[in-house]
Amino acid sequence: MEKHIAFISVGSNMGDKLENCKNGIATLTESRISTLKKQSKFYLTEPVDYKDQDWFVNSIVKIETILDPFQLFNKLQSIQRDAGRIHDTVKYGPRVLDLDIILFDDIVIDSTKLIIPHPRMHKRCFVLKPFCDIDPKIVHPVLKKDMQYLLDNLDDNGQRTRDL
Repeated sequence: MEKHIAFISVGSNMGDKLENCKNGIATLTESRISTLKKQSKFYLTEPVDYKDQDWFVNSIVKIETILDPFQLFNKLQSIQRDAGRIHDTVKYGPRVLDLDIILFDDIVIDSTKLIIPHPRMHKRCFVLKPFCDIDPKIVHPVLKKDMQYLLDNLDDNGQRTRDL
């Protein structure tokens, strides 16, 4: 059975944010389909794009999985629904749980359902900072820059983060 490495962004800004994130990670890794390899610290992060909402709790996890990218995407959608996330009425708005595939092996996918690497990851401090906790030398497969470089060169105006 082929195994893959994926990096998943985990976030929440509704209810018990930290517990929502921890439960999402546990649900993802409690079965034999995905194994937790590494996890960043949790950060309290300022919302981006839609500002009129609570700050988020964010983390990144590195998993090993037997799922292909589309199967993993479907699994993440299912975990979000089970956590109480309903169809988003406000783009980038509040959410109980947000699980996004940031990288999957070193593949590039651009389909109507799924884009990997995540199309805005290189513009998001709440992704890059925790990613650098895990491995700052991982290279973005499209931009050909490592995560530390992307973080160091980020225009982070309005993207404050604090250790949780």
